[in-house]
Amino acid sequence: MLTPALPIQGSYRGRFAPSPSGSLHFGSLVAALASYLAAKVHDGQWLVRMEDIDTPRMLKGADSDILRTLDAFGLHWDGEVVYQSRRHDYYNDALNTLQQQNLIYACTCTRKEIKLQGGLYTGHCRHANHPPTNNALRIKQHHPILQYNDMVQGKVYTSEQIAHEDYIVKRRDGLYAYQLVVVLDDIDQGISHIVRGADLLEPTARQLGLFQQLDHTPPEFAHIPVIVTKPGFKLSKQNHAPAINESNPIPTLCSALKYLGVETPKDIMHTNIDNILHWSQAHFSLSAIPAVSERQFIEYA
Repeated sequence: MLTPALPIQGSYRGRFAPSPSGSLHFGSLVAALASYLAAKVHDGQWLVRMEDIDTPRMLKGADSDILRTLDAFGLHWDGEVVYQSRRHDYYNDALNTLQQQNLIYACTCTRKEIKLQGGLYTGHCRHANHPPTNNALRIKQHHPILQYNDMVQGKVYTSEQIAHEDYIVKRRDGLYAYQLVVVLDDIDQGISHIVRGADLLEPTARQLGLFQQLDHTPPEFAHIPVIVTKPGFKLSKQNHAPAINESNPIPTLCSALKYLGVETPKDIMHTNIDNILHWSQAHFSLSAIPAVSERQFIEYA
Protein backbone atom coordinates (compact mmCIF):
# COMPACT_ATOMS: atom_id res chain seq x y z
CA MET A 1 0.00 0.00 0.00
CA LEU A 2 1.29 3.47 -0.93
CA THR A 3 1.37 6.00 1.89
CA PRO A 4 1.61 9.79 1.61
CA ALA A 5 5.22 11.00 1.64
CA LEU A 6 4.23 14.46 2.86
CA PRO A 7 2.97 15.27 6.38
CA ILE A 8 -0.79 15.69 6.53
CA GLN A 9 -1.95 18.83 8.35
CA GLY A 10 -5.67 19.04 8.93
CA SER A 11 -8.40 17.01 7.29
CA TYR A 12 -8.76 18.95 4.02
CA ARG A 13 -6.06 19.06 1.35
CA GLY A 14 -7.08 20.31 -2.07
CA ARG A 15 -5.03 20.93 -5.19
CA PHE A 16 -4.98 22.74 -8.50
CA ALA A 17 -3.07 20.85 -11.19
CA PRO A 18 -2.68 22.83 -14.43
CA SER A 19 -0.83 21.62 -17.50
CA PRO A 20 1.88 24.18 -18.42
CA SER A 21 1.18 23.96 -22.14
CA GLY A 22 0.12 27.61 -22.24
CA SER A 23 -0.98 30.57 -20.15
CA LEU A 24 -3.86 30.41 -17.68
CA HIS A 25 -7.18 31.22 -19.35
CA PHE A 26 -10.53 32.15 -17.83
CA GLY A 27 -11.85 28.59 -17.66
CA SER A 28 -8.76 27.47 -15.74
CA LEU A 29 -9.10 30.45 -13.41
CA VAL A 30 -12.67 29.44 -12.55
CA ALA A 31 -11.48 25.91 -11.73
CA ALA A 32 -8.55 27.20 -9.68
CA LEU A 33 -10.81 29.60 -7.78
CA ALA A 34 -13.38 26.90 -6.99
CA SER A 35 -10.65 24.57 -5.74
CA TYR A 36 -9.04 27.34 -3.68
CA LEU A 37 -12.27 28.52 -2.04
CA ALA A 38 -13.42 24.97 -1.26
CA ALA A 39 -10.14 24.41 0.60
CA LYS A 40 -10.18 27.71 2.47
CA VAL A 41 -13.83 27.36 3.51
CA HIS A 42 -12.74 24.20 5.33
CA ASP A 43 -9.58 25.79 6.78
CA GLY A 44 -7.65 23.41 4.56
CA GLN A 45 -4.47 23.48 2.53
CA TRP A 46 -4.40 24.28 -1.17
CA LEU A 47 -1.55 22.83 -3.22
CA VAL A 48 -0.41 23.49 -6.77
CA ARG A 49 0.99 20.74 -8.99
CA MET A 50 2.33 21.17 -12.52
CA GLU A 51 1.07 18.26 -14.62
CA ASP A 52 3.94 18.40 -17.11
CA ILE A 53 4.41 14.65 -17.63
CA ASP A 54 3.54 14.93 -21.35
CA THR A 55 6.75 16.81 -22.11
CA PRO A 56 6.27 17.29 -25.91
CA ARG A 57 3.16 19.40 -25.19
CA MET A 58 4.77 21.66 -22.60
CA LEU A 59 5.59 25.29 -23.38
CA LYS A 60 8.76 26.78 -21.96
CA GLY A 61 8.00 29.38 -19.29
CA ALA A 62 4.29 28.49 -19.08
CA ASP A 63 4.66 27.19 -15.51
CA SER A 64 6.11 30.51 -14.29
CA ASP A 65 3.40 32.39 -16.17
CA ILE A 66 0.66 30.30 -14.52
CA LEU A 67 2.13 30.79 -11.05
CA ARG A 68 2.45 34.53 -11.60
CA THR A 69 -1.19 34.72 -12.68
CA LEU A 70 -2.40 32.76 -9.65
CA ASP A 71 -0.40 35.09 -7.43
CA ALA A 72 -1.84 38.18 -9.14
CA PHE A 73 -5.35 36.92 -8.36
CA GLY A 74 -4.50 36.28 -4.70
CA LEU A 75 -4.61 32.48 -5.06
CA HIS A 76 -1.59 31.73 -2.88
CA TRP A 77 -0.69 28.07 -2.56
CA ASP A 78 0.64 26.11 0.42
CA GLY A 79 4.04 24.42 0.29
CA GLU A 80 6.23 23.90 -2.75
CA VAL A 81 4.92 23.45 -6.27
CA VAL A 82 5.27 19.82 -7.41
CA TYR A 83 6.39 19.03 -10.99
CA GLN A 84 5.48 15.64 -12.40
CA SER A 85 8.47 15.75 -14.75
CA ARG A 86 10.76 15.52 -11.70
CA ARG A 87 9.07 12.46 -10.20
CA HIS A 88 9.94 9.67 -12.64
CA ASP A 89 11.67 7.57 -9.99
CA TYR A 90 8.50 7.58 -7.87
CA TYR A 91 6.33 6.58 -10.83
CA ASN A 92 8.76 3.88 -11.91
CA ASP A 93 8.82 2.36 -8.41
CA ALA A 94 5.02 2.19 -8.39
CA LEU A 95 5.00 0.64 -11.86
CA ASN A 96 7.54 -1.96 -10.77
CA THR A 97 5.31 -2.86 -7.83
CA LEU A 98 2.34 -3.34 -10.15
CA GLN A 99 4.54 -5.45 -12.43
CA GLN A 100 5.58 -7.68 -9.52
CA GLN A 101 1.91 -8.15 -8.66
CA ASN A 102 1.19 -9.20 -12.27
CA LEU A 103 -1.19 -6.28 -12.69
CA ILE A 104 0.22 -4.77 -15.89
CA TYR A 105 1.10 -6.17 -19.31
CA ALA A 106 2.58 -5.03 -22.61
CA CYS A 107 0.32 -4.14 -25.53
CA THR A 108 1.22 -3.83 -29.22
CA CYS A 109 -2.16 -2.52 -30.42
CA THR A 110 -2.04 0.76 -32.32
CA ARG A 111 -4.62 3.54 -32.11
CA LYS A 112 -5.70 2.69 -35.66
CA GLU A 113 -6.28 -0.96 -34.75
CA ILE A 114 -8.27 -0.01 -31.65
CA LYS A 115 -10.35 2.44 -33.69
CA LEU A 116 -11.20 -0.33 -36.14
CA GLN A 117 -12.37 -2.45 -33.17
CA GLY A 118 -14.86 0.25 -32.15
CA GLY A 119 -12.67 2.78 -30.37
CA LEU A 120 -12.18 0.98 -27.05
CA TYR A 121 -9.48 -1.54 -26.27
CA THR A 122 -10.92 -5.06 -25.89
CA GLY A 123 -8.09 -6.86 -24.06
CA HIS A 124 -6.45 -8.26 -27.19
CA CYS A 125 -2.93 -8.43 -25.68
CA ARG A 126 -3.81 -9.37 -22.11
CA HIS A 127 -2.53 -12.95 -22.39
CA ALA A 128 -0.05 -12.50 -25.25
CA ASN A 129 3.06 -12.02 -23.06
CA HIS A 130 4.56 -9.33 -25.26
CA PRO A 131 7.90 -7.88 -24.10
CA PRO A 132 7.57 -4.47 -22.35
CA THR A 133 10.32 -2.85 -24.44
CA ASN A 134 8.96 -0.41 -27.06
CA ASN A 135 5.38 -1.34 -26.18
CA ALA A 136 2.65 0.38 -24.19
CA LEU A 137 1.85 -0.98 -20.73
CA ARG A 138 -1.75 -1.53 -19.66
CA ILE A 139 -3.20 -2.21 -16.23
CA LYS A 140 -5.45 -5.19 -15.64
CA GLN A 141 -8.74 -3.66 -14.63
CA HIS A 142 -9.86 -5.47 -11.48
CA HIS A 143 -11.85 -2.58 -9.98
CA PRO A 144 -14.30 -1.27 -12.60
CA ILE A 145 -16.29 1.75 -11.40
CA LEU A 146 -19.77 1.87 -12.91
CA GLN A 147 -21.03 4.77 -10.82
CA TYR A 148 -19.82 7.21 -8.19
CA ASN A 149 -21.07 10.21 -6.26
CA ASP A 150 -19.83 13.69 -7.14
CA MET A 151 -20.20 16.67 -4.79
CA VAL A 152 -21.53 18.89 -7.61
CA GLN A 153 -22.85 16.57 -10.34
CA GLY A 154 -24.50 14.03 -8.04
CA LYS A 155 -24.54 10.40 -9.19
CA VAL A 156 -22.28 9.82 -12.20
CA TYR A 157 -22.57 6.69 -14.34
CA THR A 158 -19.85 5.07 -16.46
CA SER A 159 -20.42 2.80 -19.44
CA GLU A 160 -19.61 -0.90 -19.01
CA GLN A 161 -16.98 -0.81 -21.76
CA ILE A 162 -15.08 2.14 -20.33
CA ALA A 163 -15.33 0.84 -16.77
CA HIS A 164 -13.82 -2.53 -17.71
CA GLU A 165 -11.19 -1.31 -20.16
CA ASP A 166 -7.53 -2.12 -19.45
CA TYR A 167 -6.14 1.39 -19.97
CA ILE A 168 -2.56 2.50 -20.64
CA VAL A 169 -0.33 3.40 -17.67
CA LYS A 170 2.89 3.86 -19.66
CA ARG A 171 2.99 4.90 -23.28
CA ARG A 172 4.89 3.27 -26.11
CA ASP A 173 7.17 6.35 -26.25
CA GLY A 174 8.22 5.76 -22.63
CA LEU A 175 6.15 8.55 -21.06
CA TYR A 176 4.03 7.73 -18.02
CA ALA A 177 0.30 8.07 -18.63
CA TYR A 178 -1.78 10.74 -16.92
CA GLN A 179 -4.18 8.19 -15.42
CA LEU A 180 -1.33 6.62 -13.45
CA VAL A 181 0.63 9.66 -12.32
CA VAL A 182 -2.35 11.75 -11.21
CA VAL A 183 -3.44 9.05 -8.75
CA LEU A 184 0.11 8.45 -7.51
CA ASP A 185 0.58 12.18 -6.92
CA ASP A 186 -2.74 12.52 -5.09
CA ILE A 187 -1.73 9.67 -2.80
CA ASP A 188 1.75 11.05 -2.21
CA GLN A 189 0.44 14.54 -1.45
CA GLY A 190 -2.35 13.29 0.79
CA ILE A 191 -5.06 14.98 -1.29
CA SER A 192 -8.47 14.62 0.36
CA HIS A 193 -10.67 16.67 -2.00
CA ILE A 194 -10.46 17.41 -5.72
CA VAL A 195 -12.43 20.24 -7.34
CA ARG A 196 -11.97 20.45 -11.11
CA GLY A 197 -13.76 20.65 -14.47
CA ALA A 198 -16.56 18.33 -15.56
CA ASP A 199 -14.58 17.34 -18.66
CA LEU A 200 -12.78 14.92 -16.32
CA LEU A 201 -15.90 13.08 -15.14
CA GLU A 202 -15.12 10.00 -17.23
CA PRO A 203 -11.40 9.70 -16.27
CA THR A 204 -12.43 9.99 -12.62
CA ALA A 205 -14.04 6.55 -12.78
CA ARG A 206 -10.73 5.01 -13.83
CA GLN A 207 -8.87 6.95 -11.18
CA LEU A 208 -11.25 5.76 -8.47
CA GLY A 209 -10.62 2.19 -9.60
CA LEU A 210 -6.86 2.72 -9.45
CA PHE A 211 -7.10 4.07 -5.89
CA GLN A 212 -8.75 0.77 -4.99
CA GLN A 213 -6.14 -1.19 -6.93
CA LEU A 214 -3.44 0.57 -4.90
CA ASP A 215 -5.37 -0.08 -1.65
CA HIS A 216 -5.87 3.59 -0.88
CA THR A 217 -8.97 5.60 0.07
CA PRO A 218 -9.78 8.00 -2.81
CA PRO A 219 -10.41 11.73 -2.38
CA GLU A 220 -13.85 13.27 -2.60
CA PHE A 221 -14.52 14.68 -6.08
CA ALA A 222 -16.43 17.77 -7.21
CA HIS A 223 -16.67 18.54 -10.93
CA ILE A 224 -17.75 22.05 -11.83
CA PRO A 225 -19.22 23.01 -15.23
CA VAL A 226 -16.64 23.57 -17.96
CA ILE A 227 -16.67 27.03 -19.57
CA VAL A 228 -17.44 26.69 -23.29
CA THR A 229 -17.47 29.14 -26.22
CA LYS A 230 -20.37 27.18 -27.70
CA PRO A 231 -21.91 23.79 -26.82
CA GLY A 232 -19.21 21.13 -26.88
CA PHE A 233 -16.32 23.58 -27.42
CA LYS A 234 -14.36 23.96 -24.20
CA LEU A 235 -12.56 27.23 -23.50
CA SER A 236 -9.06 25.76 -23.57
CA LYS A 237 -5.48 26.25 -24.67
CA GLN A 238 -6.06 23.88 -27.58
CA ASN A 239 -8.91 26.14 -28.74
CA HIS A 240 -6.66 29.21 -28.40
CA ALA A 241 -8.43 30.70 -25.39
CA PRO A 242 -6.95 34.13 -24.61
CA ALA A 243 -4.60 34.46 -21.66
CA ILE A 244 -5.90 36.33 -18.63
CA ASN A 245 -5.01 40.02 -18.31
CA GLU A 246 -3.32 40.39 -14.94
CA SER A 247 -3.09 44.19 -15.01
CA ASN A 248 -6.67 44.66 -13.73
CA PRO A 249 -7.63 41.38 -12.03
CA ILE A 250 -10.67 42.44 -9.98
CA PRO A 251 -13.31 42.47 -12.79
CA THR A 252 -12.09 39.08 -14.01
CA LEU A 253 -12.07 37.65 -10.48
CA CYS A 254 -15.62 38.86 -9.83
CA SER A 255 -16.78 37.37 -13.12
CA ALA A 256 -15.21 34.02 -12.17
CA LEU A 257 -16.99 34.19 -8.81
CA LYS A 258 -20.29 34.78 -10.62
CA TYR A 259 -19.80 31.50 -12.53
CA LEU A 260 -19.47 29.84 -9.12
CA GLY A 261 -22.73 31.30 -7.82
CA VAL A 262 -21.16 34.18 -5.87
CA GLU A 263 -22.39 37.69 -6.72
CA THR A 264 -19.88 40.26 -5.47
CA PRO A 265 -21.44 43.47 -4.03
CA LYS A 266 -20.17 46.74 -5.53
CA ASP A 267 -18.73 47.95 -2.22
CA ILE A 268 -16.59 44.79 -2.02
CA MET A 269 -15.61 45.01 -5.70
CA HIS A 270 -14.14 48.45 -5.07
CA THR A 271 -11.72 47.24 -2.40
CA ASN A 272 -8.88 44.83 -3.25
CA ILE A 273 -8.21 41.21 -4.21
CA ASP A 274 -7.54 40.01 -0.67
CA ASN A 275 -10.78 41.51 0.68
CA ILE A 276 -12.80 40.03 -2.18
CA LEU A 277 -11.38 36.56 -1.59
CA HIS A 278 -11.90 36.84 2.17
CA TRP A 279 -15.52 37.92 1.65
CA SER A 280 -16.04 35.15 -0.90
CA GLN A 281 -15.08 32.44 1.58
CA ALA A 282 -18.16 33.28 3.63
CA HIS A 283 -20.45 33.13 0.59
CA PHE A 284 -19.05 30.27 -1.47
CA SER A 285 -20.66 26.82 -1.50
CA LEU A 286 -20.33 23.91 -3.90
CA SER A 287 -24.08 23.45 -3.57
CA ALA A 288 -24.62 26.78 -5.37
CA ILE A 289 -22.87 25.53 -8.50
CA PRO A 290 -25.31 24.10 -11.07
CA ALA A 291 -25.06 20.36 -11.75
CA VAL A 292 -24.43 20.74 -15.49
CA SER A 293 -21.38 19.73 -17.50
CA GLU A 294 -20.79 23.08 -19.22
CA ARG A 295 -21.71 26.77 -19.14
CA GLN A 296 -21.47 29.40 -21.85
CA PHE A 297 -18.54 31.82 -21.75
CA ILE A 298 -19.40 35.52 -21.66
CA GLU A 299 -16.77 38.22 -22.09
CA TYR A 300 -15.82 39.37 -18.62
CA ALA A 301 -13.73 42.48 -19.16
